[in-house]
Formats: sequence, C-alpha cells, structure tokens
Amino acid sequence: MDPLESGMRYNPKRQDAWESSVQFLPASNSKDLEKKGPGRKVILAILVVIFIIIALAIGLLAWHFSRHNVPKVRRVYSGSMRITNQEFMDYYENPESVQFKGLAMDVLQQLSNTYSKTPVYKYYKNSTVQAFSEGGAQSVVVYYLSEFDVPADKKEDLDNAVASMSKIVNQGQSRRKMNNLHFENVVSGAVDTRMTRSTIQDRQRFSYHCQDGQVITVQSPGFPNSPYPANSYTEWLLRADPNHRLKMEFDTFNLENHCGNDFIRVYDSLVAIEKQLMAEKCGVYHPTEPLSFISSGNVMLLTLVTNGEKNFPGFRAQVSQIPMEISGCGGTLSGAKGIFATPNFPSYYPPLIKCNWNIQVPEGKYVKVQFKKFLMSEAGQSYTTCLKDFVQINTTRLCGERSPSTVVSVKSNKMAVLFESDMSYVDRGFSAEFEAFEPTDPCPGTFKCQNDMCINSALRCDGWNDCGDNSDERNCVCESTQIQCKNSLCKPKFWQCDGVNDCGDNTDEENCGVCQSAEDFTCKNGNCVSANKKCDGQDDCGDNSDEMGCSRVAVVPCTELSYKCKNNQCISKQNPECDGVKDCEDGSDETNCECGTRPYKSSRIVGGQAALEGEWPWQVSLHIKGSGHVCGASIINNRWLVTAAHCVQDDGGTKYSQPQVWEAYLGLHVQGKMAETTVKRNLKQVIPHPFYNDYTYDNDIALMELDSPVTLGQNIWPICLPAETHDFPVGGNVWITGWGATREGGSGATILQKAEVRIINQTVCDQLMNAQITSRMICAGVLSGGVDACQGDSGGPLSASGSQGRMFLAGVVSWGDGCARRNKPGIYSRVTKFRSWIKEKTGV
Repeated sequence: MDPLESGMRYNPKRQDAWESSVQFLPASNSKDLEKKGPGRKVILAILVVIFIIIALAIGLLAWHFSRHNVPKVRRVYSGSMRITNQEFMDYYENPESVQFKGLAMDVLQQLSNTYSKTPVYKYYKNSTVQAFSEGGAQSVVVYYLSEFDVPADKKEDLDNAVASMSKIVNQGQSRRKMNNLHFENVVSGAVDTRMTRSTIQDRQRFSYHCQDGQVITVQSPGFPNSPYPANSYTEWLLRADPNHRLKMEFDTFNLENHCGNDFIRVYDSLVAIEKQLMAEKCGVYHPTEPLSFISSGNVMLLTLVTNGEKNFPGFRAQVSQIPMEISGCGGTLSGAKGIFATPNFPSYYPPLIKCNWNIQVPEGKYVKVQFKKFLMSEAGQSYTTCLKDFVQINTTRLCGERSPSTVVSVKSNKMAVLFESDMSYVDRGFSAEFEAFEPTDPCPGTFKCQNDMCINSALRCDGWNDCGDNSDERNCVCESTQIQCKNSLCKPKFWQCDGVNDCGDNTDEENCGVCQSAEDFTCKNGNCVSANKKCDGQDDCGDNSDEMGCSRVAVVPCTELSYKCKNNQCISKQNPECDGVKDCEDGSDETNCECGTRPYKSSRIVGGQAALEGEWPWQVSLHIKGSGHVCGASIINNRWLVTAAHCVQDDGGTKYSQPQVWEAYLGLHVQGKMAETTVKRNLKQVIPHPFYNDYTYDNDIALMELDSPVTLGQNIWPICLPAETHDFPVGGNVWITGWGATREGGSGATILQKAEVRIINQTVCDQLMNAQITSRMICAGVLSGGVDACQGDSGGPLSASGSQGRMFLAGVVSWGDGCARRNKPGIYSRVTKFRSWIKEKTGV
C-alpha cells in the first residue's frame, strides 16, 4: 500500500484560472465606427501590429510548450503540527474510528488552505493524516504526508515553500482559525526519496502501544525463518503511555552492508520527518555491541527499506516503555575521583535531552575531566562551532569524535558539565573520568602535557606523541639518533625514507631514493625517469613500475609487479583481484571471490581488545589433543588451513609434525566454550614449507588439511589469498588476532583478541631487527610499543583490508623480539611469496 493511501486523504478541488464571463463596453460615438478607406500609413501600422501579435503568439506558444515539456517528479513531504485546542482521546489511535476520521478531515482542510497560500499550490495532489498522538495538556499532535507533482526545475521552490509552512500557518491563524483548530510547532520537510521509490512493491504497516511491564517484539518480515522481502517498505508505529519514553533494543541485526540498498531508520516521531531522524543503520551489529535507541517522548517510528537484491536475515528488537526521567542524566558528583557518562552509554543517547553534572572535589584541589570515549558526530556537520549535540565545560564546547587524550581542567574545586542533544541524529555519547589534582603539582613525578594529561617523563622528546596534543614533543633538542623535522619535532632516524610522513611536514621523506629531483620518478628497480612519463602507457622504467597503480587499466608486459590474468595477459592495475571490477579480459581477477567478508565490523593480543564473536571468521585455534591451544591458523577454503611452520616442528616427545596430535577448532570465540557455530576437526595431513629454517624463521609457513570439509557460514569463512603481485603498502593498517599471551611472559587469553597495527618499511624493520629480515618476511606493529602479537598467536593471520572491505591474508604470525616492545615490530611470513606453493599443494 502506498504511504499516502494509509491514512485520511484530501484532494483539493481545482478552480478555473479564467473568469467565467467578459463584459465589453459600448462605443461612445457610433459615427466613429463607420467604415472609411484606410490610408497607406494606417495599413502599414496594422501590418506592424499584426506582425507583433503573431510574434508574441509564437513566443507564448513556444514558452507554453517548453514549460509543459519539463518532466514532472513526484515529491512527498512529511510533517507534524500540534493542535492546541483539542484534547487527545484514546480513539484517536484507531484510524478506523469515526473520531479519527472527523478530526483528520478538519486537518486536511486546513492543510489545503495553507498550501493554497503558496505559489506551488498548482502542484499539490493530496494529503493523508497518518496518526495522532498526545501533545501535552489539552493538545494533540497530528502527523501527515503530502504529495505533489512538480516540474523537475521547481523542486527547490517547492522545498522552500514547504519549509516555510510554520510561518504560513501562523500568518493564517492570526486572521482566523480554520475549522476551530489552532496549530503550532509545525515541523515539515521532504521524505527521503529512497522510501518513496517506484520500485517498492510491498508496503506494510504495524502499530503497537507499550504499557508498563510489557515488552513488544518487532522483527523484519519473515524473520527468523526467511530473509526479508525484496523491494519492500515496512514501518512500525510505536507508542508508550503519556509521560513515558520508548526504548528499542536490537538483539539481532543483519542487513546488507550498503545503506543505499537496505536500511532501517529510527524517527522520534510517528511519520518519517528528516528533522526528527535519530539514526540510519545497515550492515551487521553483534549482540555484544549495543544498538538501542530511546525516544524524547512517547512515540517512535521504525522503518525498513529494501531493494531488489541481496536480501539478508533481518533484525529483531525488543520495545518497552521507560519513565520520562532517565537515570544518569546529570547530578552531583563528589570525591577525589569518579566516572560519569551520557544516558544509555555505550549505546545511543536520546534526542532533545539536557544533562547537568555538578562536580566537586576536596577544597584546595583543582578538577579535571578526561573523556575516555567521545562519539558525538553527525554527517556533514562542522565541529568547530558545535551547534548541535555538544558537551560544555565553562566556555569550552566539545563535539564530533575525540581521542582519549581529550582533557579539560578548571582552576577550581568545582566544575559544571552540560550535555545537550538536539532533535535529530543521536550518537553513542561519552564516558568520562573526573579527578582532583594539586594546583602546585598537577603531575607528581611525571610530565604534564599541555592538555593536562600526565605521562611518564621518559617519554618526553622520544619522537612519539604520547600526550595526544604533541606537547611532549615540542621544544626538544634532537639527538644524533633522531631526525630534526622542519616543524621542530624530533623523530627516530630509522623512520627516514620509509614511505610514511612521520614528521607531519614530510621532512623525513625528502631526498629519498635515487632521484633527488622532484621532477623525477624513482622506479622500483632504482632507475630514474621523468615524472611526466608516469602513467603514459610506456614502460619507461624497464620494470613497468611507472605504469603501476594508474587510473587507466592497460595490458602491459608481465613483470614481478604486474598482475597476471588466467589468459596470461598482465594488467597495470595494482591489486585488481576481487575488487568488484572486471579488469582482466577473461574476468579471472573476479573469480574465486567468496572470501574475506566478515559479518561483524566493530569500533576501534597485547594492547588490543576482545573481538566480537564471529568478527574474524577465518581465525582457527589449533589444539594439541589433551593440552589445549598452542597456535593459530587461517581458513583458506572448506578443508585447508594456513599456519606457521614453527608450530609443526617436533619438540622432544611431542610429534607436532604428525596430523593425529592436532585438533582444529573453527568458529571458536572463547577457549573452552563450544558454541553452536563452533566446529572441531581432526587433521588429515600437515605440510610445512620444505625450506623452513628453524634458526632464522625464514619460510615460516605450513598447510593443514582437515580430515573432512566444513560447512562455511557466517562464523566460519575463508580469508582471501593475495596474488603474488598484491601490494600491501607501507603504513597501511592491518589486524592481528589470536588467543596468545596478553603480555610478555603472561598467560594466554580466554577470549579472542584483536589489535590494529601498521605495516613497517622493510629497510627500517631490518635495521631494527639487526639485519634478520628476508624478502619472505613482512613487518607490522606499533613502534611506540604496547601492541603486538605474542606467544600463542603464532600461525594466526595478519589480515589486511582490500577494496570494498574484503580482507586478505597479508602474513602469518612468525616471530619477534619479545612482545610489544618499543621499536620492535612483529615479524610475519609474507604470504605473497608463497602463493604459487599454496596453490600447488591445495589447489586454492
């Protein structure tokens, strides 16, 4: 059913634009009307007048037809108004009741009268009243939709006219009240065109009223037995009792990742008003990652829109009513230290809320607040003025996304913190910690950052931004082991010419390579060619590196840098495999691409954090029978795993090289806890690389074949194998995962851990690791320390994101110098170097 057919409809009567009669005045002198022979001048004047009339007629006809040839588009607008002289009655909830229909008809008459005062009335088709709700004492809120057919070039005029509804309504009511109804608080605007697209074939509407102690389940059509339907629009009108709010909590959420295709929208209203849109969501959210919303009043609208392809399982949510007063929204906080957060944190705060915290620490102390999490953003907004959702401490306003180094202090033992949200787009908010400090010694025994953070004094001038505002790295005298950046910062010398702008002004990347001139390009083979020759279609370097990574994809001579298609042609595009674009003539770059996708992608191992269940579906836990977890591995298809060769070397009485000693756990999240999706398999064979060196850890890779295939699914899924020419750029972010020790010398983790690190330049890494790095190794880590793989992570994946978020196996956890030590990256087996060997042994 069309949304405009779901409520009371009003069609305006059209009036003729011309008067029904024309009167002609009588001539004042009949003699003047007698025939006389026209002179030449008179005839000439008549001909000129006729010519002018014809020209005007042609011009008018041309204008008329040009205007009528402008295509018309359908525009739907939503809105709400408060009727201040009507009291809400229960029967207004029922669109079939006589009372609903009577009040709706009066509202529609008023709407038509309002539109008639605008120049766009000629485009108006009809309106429908969608719902009524309580508007406070002696008032009712009406929710409506209006439809127009407007020439495409007049859409902006129509938008402006509808946006001025509030002004027009107020002007009209200053003269008279239509149908004894008085309106105020008009909110209106265009409905998102995706919700009214012509391809939508199935429209459904559900209405629920929550009461105390009642939990209502809302779920996508077909859930959980079948995916939601294609080309559909479904809406849920949700109500609570007066003086209550609605809380909607999703326990399952699995939609297509692209919000342009399938998505939900949550409104703080009973009709889809953009100004009251709280959130738009798609993709997948894990149950441990809270996704819940709270309304500002006693109504809420949930909508689901789907397109014609890729239908997913859908969602299920629990809806309940809660008191209007929300706990945790403001109050008095006292003591030397404490924590506070926005209502509903870590999920979404309500719209139109204001919270005041009054913090008081002991006399003689000052107080500071550090924001541990700060998420208060809205697409397209500037965060310099903070005109929408914000936190204010004295005159300091904060909004957007902030790092954990955000600290605000006051020179007093009292602090007032204000949090406000507007009527649209909510976010997760903040969690913060307040703390008292001595005015004369704010950071006893440590270094005081400009942002009032306290850090270890040894971290001063070490090249790392430990404060978060770089204040620990200012006014430093660089040592001989450091780079003197032009902006006065000091950075470790081993970062020079590593391909990453560490200074921030590119000082560390100047004068690198063979080509000293900025007008030259340094080839991968060390040759120097004019920069103008890059991407000119000619192999000027001799190794085609000047033609790699160009926007134009061309067939080029095959080198170690160029991607080889199945038909043995080579192309210039870097990393073309499984990027959704057919680059090879035979399409082989887009075959075997059922890999590397993961259902759960969450927010921002040693220094890492617990992963979500199913977030890394290719991660495997390898157990020695009767002994528990020993190493990690990666799934590359339904029967083959990749791990490290050093994991399968015999040691004393344990024959790690023999398949019968191993158990592989796929889809495991918590050690010792078998979930419904966890699968245990024995091994059929173990194949270490024939040239593995147990002294240098060179060629540290092995293959394992399961004794029987597994069924691939959401929590068990292969990672993509990169082509031999796949480039993982220096400085690029990659992920390490595993159940290894969470600190050096510590015990293994119970829950799968994850950490984000970056790829380190090979030359720099070799310097740091005392010339032990071979071409078959890749380095990654956070050189400031604190994040790394560790014992027990061995054999696990180094996962790198490719095009469209697809994940590739960049490396296999191999070795390192301790765990998470500063300037000591983790070393991984470089999978691209073993791609042909893997294919030879497994066929993958």
